[in-house]
Amino acid sequence: MASELYNTIDALSREKGIDPQIVVTAVEDAIVMATRKYYKTQENLRAELDKETGKINAYAVRTVVETPEQVEDPLLQITLEDARRADPKLEIGGELRIPKVTEGILGRIAAQLAKQVIFQKVREAERDTVYNEYIGRVGEVVNATVKRVEGPDVIFDIGKAEARMPRKEQSRLESFAIGERVRVVIARVERASKGPGVVVSRAVPDLVQHLFQTEVPEIYDGTVVIRAIAREAGERTKIAVMSKDKDVDAVGACVGMKGMRVQSIIRELHGEKIDIIEYHEDAVTFAEKALQPAKVSKVTVVDSGGKHLEVVVDDSQLSLAIGKKGQNVRLAAKLLGWKIDIKSEEEKRQEVEQQMSAMVTQTATPLETVPGLGDGLVEKLSAAGVTTVEALADMTPEQLEAIEGIGPKTVAKISLAVNNYLASLEPGAPVEGEVPMEGEAAAEASDAGAEDVPAEAAASAEVAPSEEGTVEADTLASDEHEGQAKDSEEQGAPEAESAPETRE
Repeated sequence: MASELYNTIDALSREKGIDPQIVVTAVEDAIVMATRKYYKTQENLRAELDKETGKINAYAVRTVVETPEQVEDPLLQITLEDARRADPKLEIGGELRIPKVTEGILGRIAAQLAKQVIFQKVREAERDTVYNEYIGRVGEVVNATVKRVEGPDVIFDIGKAEARMPRKEQSRLESFAIGERVRVVIARVERASKGPGVVVSRAVPDLVQHLFQTEVPEIYDGTVVIRAIAREAGERTKIAVMSKDKDVDAVGACVGMKGMRVQSIIRELHGEKIDIIEYHEDAVTFAEKALQPAKVSKVTVVDSGGKHLEVVVDDSQLSLAIGKKGQNVRLAAKLLGWKIDIKSEEEKRQEVEQQMSAMVTQTATPLETVPGLGDGLVEKLSAAGVTTVEALADMTPEQLEAIEGIGPKTVAKISLAVNNYLASLEPGAPVEGEVPMEGEAAAEASDAGAEDVPAEAAASAEVAPSEEGTVEADTLASDEHEGQAKDSEEQGAPEAESAPETRE
């Protein structure tokens, strides 16, 4: 029959959920420490608990060696000859046990020391048991009872152990009363030096997923699948669901009749908002759904490899799409796993205009590219600050005539050369050497600001054959009287530059 002491140890072991032998070992170690403190010795001491009588015996243990020369420490070793005087059956390498009297001599201080050692050993064993019990249950939802509140932390009773919920694992909408039963998620298990080693949470998305599995039968049986969850505890949760059965509406199943299912979950979360979104494999369509309740105008994939999207919304929808403190777009980005840039239509328009302006600014064609402009004329234009074809095309005849050395005939020549060059850049441009319709050239000169051109010349230019069979093109001059126009030769331009084109 087991002694009363062993029965007490057995009951303590069941209460703490630890092996009884761990408690027995703790008691024996405590007696060893008390005995060593009482005898003030460095001998190798051991203690044994007799389960039948409940008596704890202490011994000084010495190792048996063959000769006195092998004895290095008399407190730890003994010769074979001396050992056989106490026990004739001992052999070399055996152990001689020398009893130590403990009953009635250890006193109150030794008993207090033994008590502390026992409690310490039991606590260590209990922590190891809790760790081994819950380390494999991380992520599991368990029912817990609020035991006490320690500052910002809440301590729960989860059955075989206590669990701690720090402030960052709590929802800002929730407060707890002693004895209240709540569902919590085992977040992690720590080998803490003191206090509970289990950390629980009500802020992780796993809690929302468990609640939907509990409230929605279609999720529980696998007809509706939760593909992604993004949550900011106490604020808003976005959950993406999809149906494996074409006859089952995934969003409708989660909402329930008159919203009963989702309202039950919202009550459990103390009023946290929940957005239920239909999942799509296409990132563009999924992004439009994820940014609800905002209406999206356009979604563009900026970088598919880097998972980067650009979303354009109406100016009135911009604040709704971003959400309070950026919450809506932040949750949508978590849900998709993509980076999202949101812009209003006005911002996008300004961005496009800036890009177009940059492209126009970057376009610069040197004057030397235009056939028909001689080196002398290019030098004059460059000296006046006109170095590109684009800048030359934007100038009016009056602005050109204001340049030193350029007269009306030279202006007409420049206009013809630029128009031919620009026309050659367009599809279906005339072959080089052909003269374009003079009426069109005159009309363009008129649009550029040549107000003095007669209406007859603007409508149709007269072309007269010369004696050599050449076609004169001087009718494109913008001066009022051909005879009074400055000759290009007088203005310093070479005579070869104003030579008319010929047609065979």
